[in-house]
Amino acid sequence: MNRPVRVLVAKVGLDGHDRGAKVIATALRDAGMEVIYTGLRQTPEMVVNAALQEDVDAIGISILSGAHMTVFPKVIELMKQKGMDDVLLTGGGIIPEDDMQQLNQLGVGKLFAPGTPTTEIAGYITDWVKENRQF
Repeated sequence: MNRPVRVLVAKVGLDGHDRGAKVIATALRDAGMEVIYTGLRQTPEMVVNAALQEDVDAIGISILSGAHMTVFPKVIELMKQKGMDDVLLTGGGIIPEDDMQQLNQLGVGKLFAPGTPTTEIAGYITDWVKENRQF
């Protein structure tokens, strides 16, 4: 790759717990990625627009509020509308396994539970980008 992987890390909705998102953002930076952190209380539209403006390879959403079955489908829908078919949508938080499988079927990438090693997350993003992005 000619440049670092670019990842947008976002917190969507009213979930105000961003410690995990900041830990992931730092870990991805330490793995050599460029990371844009949007901060708290973003809408799906704000996340997708920021991802377009920043020309990211991946969007990572941290969600602990239980709204994952609303947030992820909305973000993936907006990404499809904007032609972002070659951008990974991934994330993590408190998401039951059955919901993870349903979201994967909608086109959301791998989702990570609390306690997942950050090296596993960074490796997944890097491998996905190498296989799916052309730059």
